Amino acid sequence: QVQLVESGGGLVQPGGSLRLSCTPSISIFSINDMGWYRQAPGKEREMVAILTNDGGTGYADSVRGRFTISRDIADNTIDLRMGSLKPEDTAVYYCNAKIRTSRYSAYREVWGQGTLVTVSS
Repeated sequence: QVQLVESGGGLVQPGGSLRLSCTPSISIFSINDMGWYRQAPGKEREMVAILTNDGGTGYADSVRGRFTISRDIADNTIDLRMGSLKPEDTAVYYCNAKIRTSRYSAYREVWGQGTLVTVSS
């Protein structure tokens, strides 16, 4: 029943900025292993940024210094701020996390539906 809902994708010029958001569709008990991934046409899905359970972050070499991942504790929103965008950043972006919907439930992996980011002039 629980879904991850993404928003913020769209068309942006090279050098521009964009912010993506991802939030659970219902109230949840716990969320872990949060991250953003992307897949370009004809390419394999790749990790973009992760937020570790101890508060750290990790980034793909291709986006390090340009992208920032963060979490809003109040509503469990996972944000990805993207700057200095390049045409090669064009892809469908997916958020991902492991979620427990109640104290009686086990963690399960959930993927967002994907949001398209197009970087072009």
